[in-house]
Amino acid sequence: MSGRLLRLACTAVMTAGIAFAPVPAVAEPAPPAPGRRSVAELLTELQGLYREAEKATEAFNGTEEKLIRQRAKVQRLETELARARLSLRDGRGAAGRLARQQYRNGGDLSPYLRLLLSRDPQHALDQGHVIGQLARERAETVGRLAGHERRTDDLARRAREALDEQVALAARQKRERDGVRIRLHAVEELLASLSAAQLAELAAVEEDGVAEAQERFMASGALGDDGRPTAEGDRAVRFAVEQLGKPYEWGAEGPASYDCSGLTSVAWQRAGTPIPRTSQEQWARLEHVPLDELRPGDLVVYFPEATHVAMYLGDGMVVQAPRPGAAVKVSPIAANPVLGAVRPDPGGEPLRRYAPPELPEGATAGSDEGYAAAYAPAAPETSIR
Repeated sequence: MSGRLLRLACTAVMTAGIAFAPVPAVAEPAPPAPGRRSVAELLTELQGLYREAEKATEAFNGTEEKLIRQRAKVQRLETELARARLSLRDGRGAAGRLARQQYRNGGDLSPYLRLLLSRDPQHALDQGHVIGQLARERAETVGRLAGHERRTDDLARRAREALDEQVALAARQKRERDGVRIRLHAVEELLASLSAAQLAELAAVEEDGVAEAQERFMASGALGDDGRPTAEGDRAVRFAVEQLGKPYEWGAEGPASYDCSGLTSVAWQRAGTPIPRTSQEQWARLEHVPLDELRPGDLVVYFPEATHVAMYLGDGMVVQAPRPGAAVKVSPIAANPVLGAVRPDPGGEPLRRYAPPELPEGATAGSDEGYAAAYAPAAPETSIR
């Protein structure tokens, strides 16, 4: 990564900080003056800040998904409740009509007494049969009415609970959004405090760290020969490559910008295989595959908390939306500590022939969010679930 790109990152993050509105006041100890820290310490701190921002972003994304589902649930329950209330009103009307009709036809006399007093016993018997049927219909109507009332009460209770949960999720989302703002503000402050010379040195150290990490990773034998993607995997890869150069933006799902899991989820959705929105859910719900069985289109998940994700291209490279201030790019697979890999289309049939998409010039330019040698990932163990 060049010093120019770091300055662009600084500008982008500062712009994002302004667009996010005023950052809530947070009591934090003042950081040590940058001049007193080594470049390695600055790099470690910057990487930590980006990682915390991405963790907060993925938490925000997860809550957003829950909130979308909850809003749909509230709407569904409210529709059912309106329908139940209409049925209840119709049931009450039917019960009232039956009661009035039975009163007009039967009065207060029992069918046996009406038979004794009638001048026409057969007519009395026929009338008694009608009245008896009306009584049965009335009992059935009353039963249905009671059922409608119970269902309406239950739906009203569930709708209130669902709405309460929606309100709680919205409040949680606001807290998480504020957490992202605070962390991005910390990144902004650190970058703004660095001189041009420090930025250039920081870029050089980070670039060397990524190269070392990749060399170690490839030498570990963690990767095998690349498999061939399915037709869906091919479409997902080509879509992701078409997004190269578009800026990272937290919570974004395109088409103008993406965050890490926004890119992977939209790519697979466009390929015809919807997958979970967040990196944690992708790691938790998709089938795990060993790294030595990777094929283009598989998702590589990073960090112990599964807070970052990229799409495997082949030859030890991934396409990813790296971090705020950066753009969608092609990176070494080991630019971040690998947790494992998942496959969105485990049952798909690999293509017989596969030609990787051509990468445009500058596809690998920019920050990879790499780690120095001390942070280089070992060959991780993965398992198929």
